Amino acid sequence: MGRSQEDESKDRFFEQLGRLSQEMVTAHDKDFAMGALILAARWIAEGKVHQGGSAAVGEAAPH
Repeated sequence: MGRSQEDESKDRFFEQLGRLSQEMVTAHDKDFAMGALILAARWIAEGKVHQGGSAAVGEAAPH
């Protein structure tokens, strides 16, 4: 039995997350990458991610 379109879509997103995570680690460090991903999860949980994937205004991580 073949894989569903949903499974294939999820795999593509995990591949994208892997590449993005590696880019963040390379550009900054692993603490930055982990913090950014945790903030993204928090924004999703709180419903603060808008169409297009951006976080609510004023919710960006401090520099």
